Amino acid sequence: MNFSIYGTGLMMGLSLIVAIGAQNAFILRQGLRNEHVFAVCLACAVSDAALIVLGVTSLQQIARFMPWLDPVMSYGGAAFLVWYGARSLYSALRSSAALTAGEAKSSSFRQTLATCLALTWLNPHVYLDTVVLLGTISTRYPGEQTSFAAGAVTGSFLFFFSLGYGAKRLRPIFSKPSSWRMLETLVAFTMWIIAFKLLGGM
Repeated sequence: MNFSIYGTGLMMGLSLIVAIGAQNAFILRQGLRNEHVFAVCLACAVSDAALIVLGVTSLQQIARFMPWLDPVMSYGGAAFLVWYGARSLYSALRSSAALTAGEAKSSSFRQTLATCLALTWLNPHVYLDTVVLLGTISTRYPGEQTSFAAGAVTGSFLFFFSLGYGAKRLRPIFSKPSSWRMLETLVAFTMWIIAFKLLGGM
C-alpha cells in the first residue's frame, strides 16, 4: 500500500462528493429525520465503492463498448430528478406545525432504500465523478491504482456516514416546520438544477 497515493485518492474522493447534490441532500434529510440512516449511508458508500473500482479497472473498455450509456443515463436521471424535486416541493408546500424531526411521516425501509439507490444509480454525475474522473486520475499512478482506489473508497465511507449521523446535531434547528419547508424546497431546486444541467449537457 502506497500511503501517499492512498492519501491522494482519499482527498480526490472527498472533493468530488462534498458538494451538495441529489444523493447528499437525501442523506441529509434522512439524517435529520433519524430514519434508516445506517442503511442509506451504507448503500451510498458501497455503491460509490463499486463504481470507483469499476472506473479504476475498466474505464477504457466501458467507453469503447457502451457509447449509448451516457444519453440513456442522462435522460433517465433527469426524469427521476424532476419527479423527486416535485415531490419535495409538494411536501414543503403542504407541511404544517406537525412536521418536525420526530413527527414527520416516515417512509418504509424498502421505499427509502429504493429512492436512495435510484438517486445514486440514475444520476449520471455519479458515474462522471467515480467511473470517469477518478478512473482517469488513477491512470496517473501505474501499478498503484489499488492504493488510489482504496483512498477514494475510504473517502466515500467517511463522508456519507459523517453526513448522515452528523445531521443529528442540526435536529434542534429543524424542530421548526419552517426549517423543514426550507430544506424540502432546497432539495427540490437542487434536484431540478441537476436535471437541467444533465439535459443542457446533451
